[in-house]
Amino acid sequence: MIGEIVAIGDELTSGRILNTTSYFAASQLFAAGHEVAAMITIGDDPKLIGRTLLDSLARADFVVVTGGLGATSDDLTSEAVADALERPSTFYPEILDQIRASSKNAPAELRLSLEKLAWLPAGAHALKYDASTAGYFLVHENKPIFFLPGVPHEMEELLVETVISRLAIWEGEEVRQVRQLVYRVVGLLETQINECLAPLVDGAERVRIGYYPVFPEVHVSLTVVGVEALETDHLFTETDKEIRKLLGVHLYGTEAETLEAVVGRLLAENSMVLALAESCTGGLISHRITRVAGSSDYFLGGVVAYSNELKEQLLGVDGAIIAEYGAVSQETARAMAEGIRHGTGVDIALAVTGIAGPSGGTAEKPVGTVWFGLATAGETEVCKFCFDGERWQVQEAAANKALDLLRLTLIRHDYAKNQSCQLL
Repeated sequence: MIGEIVAIGDELTSGRILNTTSYFAASQLFAAGHEVAAMITIGDDPKLIGRTLLDSLARADFVVVTGGLGATSDDLTSEAVADALERPSTFYPEILDQIRASSKNAPAELRLSLEKLAWLPAGAHALKYDASTAGYFLVHENKPIFFLPGVPHEMEELLVETVISRLAIWEGEEVRQVRQLVYRVVGLLETQINECLAPLVDGAERVRIGYYPVFPEVHVSLTVVGVEALETDHLFTETDKEIRKLLGVHLYGTEAETLEAVVGRLLAENSMVLALAESCTGGLISHRITRVAGSSDYFLGGVVAYSNELKEQLLGVDGAIIAEYGAVSQETARAMAEGIRHGTGVDIALAVTGIAGPSGGTAEKPVGTVWFGLATAGETEVCKFCFDGERWQVQEAAANKALDLLRLTLIRHDYAKNQSCQLL
């Protein structure tokens, strides 16, 4: 079925609150095999609410409306719908009883105002009679309309528990089998990924691949739609294998998996401990590493040595190196990585030093120049990258690249370890 989502609220159109409800609804509906043709955000204007709903009904098979169902004076959705669909507001005492029962600990004045929630357009039905929140649906000209609260956790609960299931059994609708997966990719541009994967969808009506830049990464979505579960699963499995093969080492994870989580898992699997020496990233890499629960098992800590003095005092960088080659150089990056590793005794250490901008660049070392040093017991590798963008973009890109360099190093270490075991 083809649906539309209408989000209502002045707090959304003013930008005070981010509209996460529409995103959640679209992802859940799409995963259930439905197509969302439009997502519309409007303010608390009764006439606009009515016109928007009628327009959506003219185009779509179903409509999901969020927001404007509360007990305050600016919650106008139900009244606007009653007028637009010519369904007089009707009092539902059973709904009021349930709402009051679930709000018995609320202040007396609030409980009195809850009566507004029981005045709904004629023909409305509660989505869930034992729910403590507002939410109802009605059928207009053989099209279902679902009205959900704007509070994200309340809306998400009703959408998953009631809306998806009602749509699945809607009369006359052939239930589709849908398989989806999101791939997280680093080190390739969106256009490069598209060129690589485009042949997979040529002539394949049931396979869709989407490309979504999420700076500084690119996320790729695979959707396979079919009628028969076995056939859909087979096509999904084969396409998934081909995508993984084509993306190769640039594919670091799927779905909600983060780069820092992957690095943490690899460190733990290899029984290695990490330490960081950061300059231009200002602790951003350490922040990302420690966002992962359990990171204390493999992350000893880091030093933000922003000044040359701290590079010398805390990391043991020879002042002569900085004087001759500069703080942003191959030599300084190497000395920082080796200094933090020797000082802490960790298995692997990473250092980053660069020019985040907007000033400080030269013809030889333009803004965006970043050197990375990665030291292990066996060797120290140093590499340079040049990033574009504003200061924050250079810092984010550098932090992401640092994590990816760690990932690639750990993958090589893991491969060598497994090969050695096989040889033995």
